[in-house]
Amino acid sequence: MSAVRIFVPHDAAALSVGADAVARAIRAEAERRGLAIDLVRTGSRGMLWLEPLVEVETAQGRIAYGPVAPRDVAALFDAGFALGGAHPLAQGPVADMDWMRRQRRVTFARVGVIDPLSLDDYRAHGGLAGLSRALAMSGADIVEAVKASGLRGRGGAGFPTGIKWRTVLDAPAAQKYVVCNADEGDSGTFADRMLMEGDPFLLIEGMAIAGLAVGASKGFVYIRSEYPHAFRTMAAAIEAARKAGLLGASVLGSGRAFDIEARLGAGAYICGEETSLLESLEGRRGVVRAKPPLPALHGLFGKPTIVNNVLSLAAVPSIIADGAQAYAAYGVGRSRGTLPFQLGGNILRGGLVELPFGATLRQLIEDFGGGTRSGRPVRAVQVGGPLGAYLPASQLDTPLDYEAFAAQGAMLGHGGIVVFDDSVDMARQARFAFEFCAKESCGKCTPCRIGAVRGVETMDRIIEGIDRERNLALLDDLNELMTDGSLCAMGGLTPMPVMSALRHFPEDFRRAPKRQAAE
Repeated sequence: MSAVRIFVPHDAAALSVGADAVARAIRAEAERRGLAIDLVRTGSRGMLWLEPLVEVETAQGRIAYGPVAPRDVAALFDAGFALGGAHPLAQGPVADMDWMRRQRRVTFARVGVIDPLSLDDYRAHGGLAGLSRALAMSGADIVEAVKASGLRGRGGAGFPTGIKWRTVLDAPAAQKYVVCNADEGDSGTFADRMLMEGDPFLLIEGMAIAGLAVGASKGFVYIRSEYPHAFRTMAAAIEAARKAGLLGASVLGSGRAFDIEARLGAGAYICGEETSLLESLEGRRGVVRAKPPLPALHGLFGKPTIVNNVLSLAAVPSIIADGAQAYAAYGVGRSRGTLPFQLGGNILRGGLVELPFGATLRQLIEDFGGGTRSGRPVRAVQVGGPLGAYLPASQLDTPLDYEAFAAQGAMLGHGGIVVFDDSVDMARQARFAFEFCAKESCGKCTPCRIGAVRGVETMDRIIEGIDRERNLALLDDLNELMTDGSLCAMGGLTPMPVMSALRHFPEDFRRAPKRQAAE
């Protein structure tokens, strides 16, 4: 009898709720019963409320059980879970679960399915098809395919990826670089971490294709210091890829060179800004550079450099493997392809959902997320990280695409969605935006460095009811100054959550101070 294949996530979210202990319990129980098993550690499927989610390979497909605790393991074996037996924790075939069935997984197709550090597993599930095809293409043809796919940067600006690559391709230089921005610091975001921990070879493949496209021979993955599991997984995957000939002096025997290094950041939010990240990679303090020159022309060590985030680069292999039009067939308007949306905050079922652009906030929050965890009504939703706008419940039917959000004075950013119920104080959320900026500013420009501190002081006076009308007028002036005068998006976008809170929830800025309300 062949060994039963059992899958337990090794994703950081699963580890935080005891996945390692569950894996040990399964091994011990199988040994006690004399049952041969093949225990595979995977990434997470993204159904975080069910972690640790254990899957068993059966003739009917992979059957899920969760959330599993070590104390549940013996009873699971008693119920015949190794054969997909019935149990109160049984969730049925993973492919039939509503959460998974209604998604369109392109970038995350393998996450939670494969052993992240097995190149054989990666290949068996379609990996390296894009790189193999790219090796038979010219750099210009690769760039044109990325451009035709409609792929835009999966960060704040949504800049067309193909145009950025074309600029680097056309720049004359003996040395060029590909830099992956994995400094995922926005609140409510975890897609980069999940992908690096669950399918690291996809990112490596995407970076290698980018190198072939523009003539770059060296790449760097800059990973935030708070992601030790992701860093270790990426470092191990890079080493495995190098040994297998996927990286190095001759990529897959082509005679074309490309190699990657993983670098760990030092915990600064500002290093998510591309020029600050480059400064850090060069060994200096993470401080924003003035633009121009653009990194595409004068980037890392003064050389032409592609700087893209994890999700942008990870989308490339499927674009090259399946064709630009297959990717562009998803989405709406100028927002093409899919985006892994991340649900967090006050949400009943938090996790990751990959959908084509054009779905609505309501679909994500109500259909996938199940509404608030508290059971109270949704009052506000922040999309795009701590510098993203707050949208009221009346705007939950806004389509999730770049232009629709821009029309609402908001941004999609990295796809992080943080939900708040009707107990939230939006004036205090506005204060937090300034407080966050004051702490995380690199300090180079005055509007950001000083403006954020003055913003906290002004918000404190408004909340306390001190000369409120004058301070509200001052708040408007301060927001305008920071928006127009800041050197980068750190200061330039800090007013976005403040202004949206003021626009949609003005009553919170005019409440009686708590000390008066108590009287």
